[in-house]
Amino acid sequence: MKRRDFLKSVGAVGAISASSASAIDLGGESILSDDDFVMNASHYGALWGKEKNGRFEILKEFEGDKYPSSMLQGIVARTYDPSRITAPCVRESYLKKGYKADPSLRGKEKFVEITWEEAYDLIAKELKRVYKDFGYPSVYGGSVGWYGVGNVNNPQALVGRMLQVAGGYCKRSYTYSAGAISVITPHVTGTNEAFVASASWDNICKNTEVFVLWGSDMINTNQIGEHIPTHHQYEDFKNLKDQIKKRGLKVINIDPIQTTSADYYDAEHIAPYPNTDVALMLGIAYHLADKGLADQEFLKKYTSGYAQFEEYLFGKTDNTPKTPAWASKICGIDEAKIKELAELFASKRTMLHSGWALQRNDHGEQPCWMMITLAAMLGQIGLPGGGYDFALHYEAQGSKVAKFPGLEAVAGSVSAKGEWSTREIPTIPCARIVDCIKNPGKEIEFNGKKIKYPDFRMIYWAGGNPVHHHQDVNQLIKALRSRIETFVMQDCFWTATAKMADIVLPATLECERNDIAKASNGSYIFAIKPIVKPWCNAKDDYEIYSNILKRFDKAAYDAFTEGNEDSLSWVKTLYERSVARGKEMGIDMPNFEEFWKKGYVEFELPKEDDSVRLAGFIQNPMTNRLGTPSGKIEIFSRKIAKFNYKECRAYPSWFEPVEWHGDKNAKDYPLSLVSPHPKYRLHAQLNNTWLRDLEEVQEREPAWINPQDAKKYGIKNGDIIKVSSKRGSILAGAIVTDKIRQGAIRIQEGSWYDPLDWSKNDSLEVHGAVNVLTVDKSTSELAQACCITANVKIEKFKGVAPLVKAFEPPIIIKKG
Repeated sequence: MKRRDFLKSVGAVGAISASSASAIDLGGESILSDDDFVMNASHYGALWGKEKNGRFEILKEFEGDKYPSSMLQGIVARTYDPSRITAPCVRESYLKKGYKADPSLRGKEKFVEITWEEAYDLIAKELKRVYKDFGYPSVYGGSVGWYGVGNVNNPQALVGRMLQVAGGYCKRSYTYSAGAISVITPHVTGTNEAFVASASWDNICKNTEVFVLWGSDMINTNQIGEHIPTHHQYEDFKNLKDQIKKRGLKVINIDPIQTTSADYYDAEHIAPYPNTDVALMLGIAYHLADKGLADQEFLKKYTSGYAQFEEYLFGKTDNTPKTPAWASKICGIDEAKIKELAELFASKRTMLHSGWALQRNDHGEQPCWMMITLAAMLGQIGLPGGGYDFALHYEAQGSKVAKFPGLEAVAGSVSAKGEWSTREIPTIPCARIVDCIKNPGKEIEFNGKKIKYPDFRMIYWAGGNPVHHHQDVNQLIKALRSRIETFVMQDCFWTATAKMADIVLPATLECERNDIAKASNGSYIFAIKPIVKPWCNAKDDYEIYSNILKRFDKAAYDAFTEGNEDSLSWVKTLYERSVARGKEMGIDMPNFEEFWKKGYVEFELPKEDDSVRLAGFIQNPMTNRLGTPSGKIEIFSRKIAKFNYKECRAYPSWFEPVEWHGDKNAKDYPLSLVSPHPKYRLHAQLNNTWLRDLEEVQEREPAWINPQDAKKYGIKNGDIIKVSSKRGSILAGAIVTDKIRQGAIRIQEGSWYDPLDWSKNDSLEVHGAVNVLTVDKSTSELAQACCITANVKIEKFKGVAPLVKAFEPPIIIKKG
């Protein structure tokens, strides 16, 4: 059968596959390695790879990973995908005219192959021109994304390191993933709560009575790791499930979607409208305060500013009491259920766990602040099994951590003294890149300071795909076709971003390079050894940057390399530094040659971890002060009050989102969008493999629609639908399911952007790239983080469905 016919045949059962399949087989067994396999690693886990007939053809899961992710299976497939970049390429008119080439032709022209030496010369020459004519802040090296799991060949760290010594650059601050929480929580608790668990899983499993999944699908998102996941936390997830039968643990899923995690725990599903969680939290808080259920002793001893917040809660500041009835009208949850939740949380040891989804919406600072406030009202912060958490969905947080000597990475900046040592590196919030390109010189508020946008003339992007992950893609396309004079893209694949570039450089995959990495929980250091030779003309990121710097002065090159001529030299240097630290800690590690031959070194995990992070603060808040001005949890922040922001008050508050089911445009765009992390890829990674066949409907990204909404618009399971917002339109494949609430639609982020007509700025996108729909607005003046928010309308697509061409390379003129 042809692929298209096959997908049509499975379209009718797509809802079953997408709704009920577990992200990881929680009962699986790993396959032991053989001597002729090579150790390698990825964001999905460690692996053994084998070459056959000059190709990477066989993969086995690492024996130390008891719950390997299905995404590992995409690693072999992507190695030889036709979307691989095979040689350095230059946009045709740019090759002829250089920076004077018409930028509006980006994405529309052919590319021409050039040699690596020509590419190095071209980039070095252009960097020197921009430095001379406009100054170093006009070069943006703000790459953000997940590519590069190794500690040496991380393209984003290395691009900053290279640009720093070449002449300077502007970089990004924070990330799309956790931009709002990373700014607001240091004001509230003195800690960036995004990356540290509030309690261990052992402690939670022994003591928690009510575990709330509030916008978190941890069984799905823990498949991946910034470092190498070994998936030990899935044992913790199983243990948590055992507690349901063993001692009556209750799991509640508060989410518009019934997630994989909710299915696994058979959780009670409470489905508010998207972007209304703060209103629901306020309604619960009101009932706690009104009925005397708030822990006043805790609030007085451990928090600052509750009295000011309570005035807002009871409506004394705005004549609007935040009653359960008020909250119900906004979030769509019955008033009685809101009161029931308040009383349940107060009567049981409750862990409020949220991921980062809630803070990636308009006013995303508020749900983080409000959840901490709600936990403080319950008085269980720092107690076994209670409080709040924002990190258990990520990177084995809360799981046991090995006694580990650490593993350094090649830093994103150099330590050697030189003219670069005193050069200030300006930053912009990563999610404001389009605003910056469009408005050079504009001054914005950012976390209590004013920053001025640079005048970008050159962008060097490496290991990321902003045309997938930035909001309002059509505006990004227009921006890249306007003022930018030179756009360099360094990647492995012809993503939409690469197709928009002027100069494109092919990088190696992990299976083609030397590198080193650690396990997320410190239980291993892994050798990343090349399984096969680099595909065509691809080169390691480190080699690419080193060769560019050879076109600059020797001091810059020496500072960048620190005497390490290639990746393997850095691997040995980093490993030997770990060995030295290990000796100081009493940890005996093999020498480098033994480590490299075996492929890994293992570190022992403790048998139990019963820790609660804020327990010391609760035991003695005077000697264990938090890192806030008051030393306490700041429900009211005097520091933020001084900022005098319109979209972030001095206490957690409800703000109407820019688009939601209750706004004036909801009549024309009646469905609220939810765009969670995908199940079978890491953002856009692996979308160019057969793994997409597991979910796509007629070659389009699946869109979950409630049966009531589907009936209203005449849509059936398996239909191709057109989904439109005020910013653009995409095609998707309908999955009709009651696993999403009425009035909402679910489309996963990460589908490769595929416009019907590259020559148009606002073309219909035919593959399901959800960020065509989202609004490019900051969360507030405080964090200036991304706002993945949209109201949409849907209709059944009529006519012949356009072919999907997202994974096809552009037309390339070969040399010779």
